[in-house]
Amino acid sequence: NAYHIMWLFVFFDLPTNTKKERKAAARFRKDLEKDGYSMMQYSVYIRHCGSKESMAVHSKRIQDKIPEKGQVSILSITDKQYSEIINYWGMKEDPLPSGPKQLELF
Repeated sequence: NAYHIMWLFVFFDLPTNTKKERKAAARFRKDLEKDGYSMMQYSVYIRHCGSKESMAVHSKRIQDKIPEKGQVSILSITDKQYSEIINYWGMKEDPLPSGPKQLELF
């Protein structure tokens, strides 16, 4: 059901002025990728979740990894809502990417 499958967006703006801040920002991005997120834009990552319960688990994982400084926002939407997204690359509309390629087992 398209209303039970969820998509989790993570938006972030992390400082990179010092070596410590750059390292923390890089670690955060790597943690997102290790948890199955894909980069949609440089500071926007997205992940498919098979259920609201799965979404809650992954959201909690992100909350536990948030760096000391910067801003992180987490947004969850249903698969039905995500299906209405329109992507543009320049002035050309880009088709919606296909669903996840990894099989999720519950």
